[in-house]
Amino acid sequence: MAYAVRGITKDGAFRIFAADTKDIVEEARKRHRTVPTATAALGRALTAAALLGLDLKTGRVMLQINGGGPLGEILAESDAEGNVRGLVQRPHVHLTPQRGKLLVGQAVGRNGYLSVTRDLGLKEPYQGSVSLVSGEIAEDLSYYLTVSEQIPSAVALGVFVDEDNSVRAAGGFLIQTLPAATEEQITRTEEILRKLPPVTSLLREGLSPEEILERIFGKENIEILEKRPLAYRCRCSRERVERALAALGPEELKSLIRRGETAEITCDFCGEVYHFEIPELEKILENLEVKRRKELEV
Repeated sequence: MAYAVRGITKDGAFRIFAADTKDIVEEARKRHRTVPTATAALGRALTAAALLGLDLKTGRVMLQINGGGPLGEILAESDAEGNVRGLVQRPHVHLTPQRGKLLVGQAVGRNGYLSVTRDLGLKEPYQGSVSLVSGEIAEDLSYYLTVSEQIPSAVALGVFVDEDNSVRAAGGFLIQTLPAATEEQITRTEEILRKLPPVTSLLREGLSPEEILERIFGKENIEILEKRPLAYRCRCSRERVERALAALGPEELKSLIRRGETAEITCDFCGEVYHFEIPELEKILENLEVKRRKELEV
């Protein structure tokens, strides 16, 4: 089961987040039919969004990554309920691994940006953006949080793809320094992180998100404040797609009806296909025209 945890260290030095996202990334792989390099890049972005989403009480957060590399744009979104979704523009891009390592940074590229949008249901969403430093996503998110949001942060993200292209492990952690942290605490934690094995290695060993945080800070020094289930779940629906068709306007709908064409809309985030037959298109057009007449009568 995919889930994430949020907590603090009992010494008051750090906020801590960790997640096991294997099931989410595998679901994304199946839906988008990604190949290993694209799977790893999208999986890292999904994990990053899930970690950032742990801070939400309402609304959602979206990561947008475009480094000019062959994968194109990557989007990942998470909400306050733990629903995660995402897409990669070119899901079939795969670069030959070197020394057993997938070349995610090269596939993403670093001639571009990472932006984070937090939509909390207020009048305007908050958005920040930074230039990419590596394309590896974890380093870029750490840089974003430290520079744009001015919260010194360490981020680790990982996806292990098996020989059959399935996802065997995925997850990550996020550590943020609190004002009470001393230089000694920060230095000690940085040293531990430098020596820590890759997060996918820890997950493949069977460590849970809580146990990964315990490996870093010690079992006696962490307090878990929340454990949140995660799921790959899209916000699309037939009603939303119907509204999108209505937004095409009367003339476009009439053109479709005259040509006798049914509308087939595929959600980019989850691959769900919505079909609208001619009578359904005529009903949408009728509703539009009724609405238009009412507006003219006012």
